[in-house]
Amino acid sequence: MAEAYIFDAVRTPRGIGKDRGALYGVRPTDLLVTVLQALQQRCALDTREIEDIFIGCVTQTGEQGTCIARFASLEAGYHYAAPGCTINRFCASGLQAVNQAAALVRAGWADLVVAGGVESMSRVKMGSDVGAMFDASAQWKVGSVPQGISADLLATLRGISRADVDRYALESHRRAVAAREGGKFDRSVVPVKDLNGLTLCARDEYPRADTTLEALGKLKPSFELMGRQFAMDALTRKIYPQVERIEHVHTAGNSSGIVDGAAAMLIGSKEKGQALGLRPRARIVTAVSTGDEPLLMLTGPLPATRLALRKAGMALRDIDLFEVNEAFAAVALTYLREFELDPAKLNLNGGAIALGHPLGATGAVILNTALDLLEERNLTTALATLCIGGGMGTATIIERV
Repeated sequence: MAEAYIFDAVRTPRGIGKDRGALYGVRPTDLLVTVLQALQQRCALDTREIEDIFIGCVTQTGEQGTCIARFASLEAGYHYAAPGCTINRFCASGLQAVNQAAALVRAGWADLVVAGGVESMSRVKMGSDVGAMFDASAQWKVGSVPQGISADLLATLRGISRADVDRYALESHRRAVAAREGGKFDRSVVPVKDLNGLTLCARDEYPRADTTLEALGKLKPSFELMGRQFAMDALTRKIYPQVERIEHVHTAGNSSGIVDGAAAMLIGSKEKGQALGLRPRARIVTAVSTGDEPLLMLTGPLPATRLALRKAGMALRDIDLFEVNEAFAAVALTYLREFELDPAKLNLNGGAIALGHPLGATGAVILNTALDLLEERNLTTALATLCIGGGMGTATIIERV
């Protein structure tokens, strides 16, 4: 079987996902065009060589509808012979795009594929595509609740306190600010510009250097009203009757930030890379997705990690660093405790609590971060994983070349 390699990876900065954010005036298509053009330019790529384009996008409606992967590639000037496919595996969509590209290459069905993701959360609001996940009948039948309720349920079940999640959030901001100010993201981040070539956003906008434990502690729980007054907490007792009362610990300060952003990677075979003069940066060792209990929903990274390691014939000790999407602080804390990991090996440059979570792009973004960290620190292996709505998990292991 052929190996799949990452030749390059780029992303936009993440802009605050509100009308005051730096990227609010940018169409999601243009966010994606920015990274696709940067990838082509950095690799001096003849886009006729590309055999497919996979792009993750969660809220596929409005400006993000009608297969944004295809139309962004055409607007980016890519040759029309390269088809496009838009993928939705909720929060893991960007990583799923990478994994599908790698699978095609490993199967020998393609030699060069672009993969990534995009989400403009300021212009296309989360949940505006409605659908089964937001349907009351479906929620009662499958036992689904809003993710914030699941996050607080997870914290309650695992004995994770408000102080725990706030301390974790503060460290995420500290690491993210240090990475941004120290130029750790510079290799991968490409600025977003307007039609006149003026820079709109050149670095991640969301991290706050002035965040303190005191400030975090003053924030009100975001999901308490929903859980208690609107009976969402009661829905959880069908599966978790042992939980008499959910402790609502998650706030806007210790949950992932709403942001805009896009990311793209160039993935292909060793032979195609040699023919085009491309130097591989990493090998994709294994890529998996798993299902998990849909009400608790956010523990998917645990079985996904175990499956990825088993498929790769590896153990936790073989992984040098981990990127776990910080959808909520309890997700990362559960991962650390379950696998008894050294916190110094997880989310070294901060995570989505401090940097934001552009839904369809995040998976590709965190894999990009892991790749840059491996090179910067002269390490070898990394694992990236995300929890997913509906109770799923996706994980990918890479090895630096």
